Amino acid sequence: MKRFIVVIGIVCMVFSTALAAESFTVYTTLEELAAKQLFDRYEEVTGIRVDWVRLSGGEAEARMEAEKMNPQASIWVGGVGLNHISAKLKGLTTPYFSRAAANTPEQYKDPEGYWIGLYLGPLAFVTNVDRARELGIEPPKGWFDILDSKYTNLVRVANPSTSGTAYNLITCMISLFGGDEDLAFLYLKKLDRSIDMYTRSGSAGGKSVAIGEIPVAIGYAHDMVKLKAEGANVIITVPEEGTGFEIASMSLIKNGPDPVNAKKLYDWILTEEAQGIIAGWYVIPVSKIAPKHPLSFSMDEIKTVHQDYVWDAENKERLLDRWTREIGAGL
Repeated sequence: MKRFIVVIGIVCMVFSTALAAESFTVYTTLEELAAKQLFDRYEEVTGIRVDWVRLSGGEAEARMEAEKMNPQASIWVGGVGLNHISAKLKGLTTPYFSRAAANTPEQYKDPEGYWIGLYLGPLAFVTNVDRARELGIEPPKGWFDILDSKYTNLVRVANPSTSGTAYNLITCMISLFGGDEDLAFLYLKKLDRSIDMYTRSGSAGGKSVAIGEIPVAIGYAHDMVKLKAEGANVIITVPEEGTGFEIASMSLIKNGPDPVNAKKLYDWILTEEAQGIIAGWYVIPVSKIAPKHPLSFSMDEIKTVHQDYVWDAENKERLLDRWTREIGAGL
């Protein structure tokens, strides 16, 4: 009898291990519907379940840092490249040279293999046409338009402490002012008068604009194009002075509990099928095998500022501390 119980115990242990091997945890900064679409398809193709947790870029980085001695996830998918560079500098991620990465141009991946770009997204304004008409305001055309007193408390943007989108706004301003941080922060202080709320994630403001809760928001263009494609009566404008842009990326988490499945997902996301799914999100894919969505912006039609992502990552903590002291202290 004892022998029978031991055998049953061993069988249960083996069965539990097999089940555990068929699922693994992923941190993602993709929008919920996009994440579900991508990971559900991966499960259909491979039979491997993805237990994904949606976090903003800042939250993902902070959680990985808190779990550094005992990582709970194996891969981080999505989120601005700046956060991925910062995670690399903190020793939170590990290099991986996937054979599928050959389709991604060199300027969109880390030369040491720590992160790889998935798509580009420029910062833009989105304006609710109906609310703007009611309030007698025009959709802003540039960064300096948005400072006008007529926009006071009528603009929404994310909090840079939790959102890579909003930190991109800070670095965009520094670049726009020729590297002069004091001028950039003077601008951000003036912009604060126009802001009614700093949201947790970069896409939240645009969603509020879509339902008319607020007339204007700052965020990434692809999130706004999606809202417009879904029927929201909005106008999207790219700042005429020049704008910053993200490189949404992917990294393997250092010492993650399931590196084998993490690499399998990493490889699959770089395939033509997965790149086709990503292109459907109105973004600008960087892979040579990815199609372009007809409604998405093209980087050729957008004036951009110069961005040094390594400098931005190395100075992130200092710049966020300054933003909190000078602007966000009362939030």
